[in-house]
Amino acid sequence: MAETTSTLERGLSLTQASAINMIDMVGIGPFVTIPFIVGAMKGPQCVLAWLLGAFLAFLDGSVWAELGAKWPMAGGSYVFLQKIYGNKFGKMMSFLLVWQTIIQAPLVVASAAIGFSQYLTYLVTLTPIQQKIVSGALVVLVTILLYRNIKSIGKISVLLWIITGGTFLWLIGSGFRHFNPHWAFSFSKDAFDLTPIFFVGLGQASLKTVYSYLGYYNVCHLGGEIKKPEVNIPRSIFLSVAGIAVLYLGMQIMILGAMPWQKIAGSDFVISAYFQELYNPFVAKIATGLILIIASSSLFAVMLGYSRIPYAAATDGNFFKIFAKVHPTKNFPYVSLLFLGGAGFIFSLLFKMKEVITAIITMRIIVQFVGQSAGVLYWHWKKPTDERPYKMWLFPLPAVIGIIIWLFILFTSPWIYIAAAAGIILAGIVIYLTIIEPQKAKMLAEAERTV
Repeated sequence: MAETTSTLERGLSLTQASAINMIDMVGIGPFVTIPFIVGAMKGPQCVLAWLLGAFLAFLDGSVWAELGAKWPMAGGSYVFLQKIYGNKFGKMMSFLLVWQTIIQAPLVVASAAIGFSQYLTYLVTLTPIQQKIVSGALVVLVTILLYRNIKSIGKISVLLWIITGGTFLWLIGSGFRHFNPHWAFSFSKDAFDLTPIFFVGLGQASLKTVYSYLGYYNVCHLGGEIKKPEVNIPRSIFLSVAGIAVLYLGMQIMILGAMPWQKIAGSDFVISAYFQELYNPFVAKIATGLILIIASSSLFAVMLGYSRIPYAAATDGNFFKIFAKVHPTKNFPYVSLLFLGGAGFIFSLLFKMKEVITAIITMRIIVQFVGQSAGVLYWHWKKPTDERPYKMWLFPLPAVIGIIIWLFILFTSPWIYIAAAAGIILAGIVIYLTIIEPQKAKMLAEAERTV
């Protein structure tokens, strides 16, 4: 496989890489999913879903850390799947990753933009059509903001993380003033009855918390632009997961201590309602404005990371050549970025938030998350003497337990999303076997004849 990083600049420090990860992880996700999570678990036991999401992020982060330290190139999973599975099967898995990414990445972009437009309605009245105009305009604005050199991106990312982290600290600190332990820790008698209904609720709530944690691996997509990647990629992953887990748990507990869980589950603007409960409507509007900045920050980080995957595939000859183009002066894959922005713009006009979140998770579980975890096990078994700049603690437990949790979340999801994810994978396999592989074989044969 060709080196995918030769034209990219290693300009991101550990601080900048961690900031990009964390603003990707936060975004609008936790603020719009809290009502779903509390409603699915029907009480303060919803904290279990946040803990399970954090646990899974640590386990899966161990997989990403090991692979990212070994192969710090643009594209992340695209590179990893080829390397760990080898030539034939690895190339098919990598193609499936790109195939899913051109569908799934715009969905992630759309989710941030849709969440932004929904939360904006707390401040101004918008019709459904006006909300779509706002979400589309936000995608265009962020695309323009990303159209610059990676060093400038790193500086902007740190500033956005300061705003994000500061908002969380304000949110958590404010909750101590009027904390009601009865609301926060009053569990019903059947709260922890281990019935099928409990596990279905936990699975559906965990799907939403996992969505809120996604992004801890963004640094791997930018592997070709990280300074000292063998050290900084693992560190940035674990710093991101640990920091965000603390903030999420603090946020959820403080909100539970400010309002009855039934009110939380029924709120469309739970953070705004929280600040209004503690202060007044004016402060709630300020908090809402900060949440909108956080949502924009996440969209910024998401588009930055995902734009590198089609670029990596194109430079490797496994995707359309035009995506391999790098800006002549700013040194970033501008065609890939513009495609992602355009597709995200269209998706933001077509879909609803709840549909997007579920589709994002279920679509990625098999090929990317389970595929990588199983691949790490295979790589250790097949090539035990390979150099590993970072090796996960307690191998193979993180990968094995991670696979089990991913499959649990998948099979407790609505069947229609499982079927759609399976259909996309099957369609990708058919395209690869009938179009991509024969085309590559033909090109190889022609090259051999020329020689």
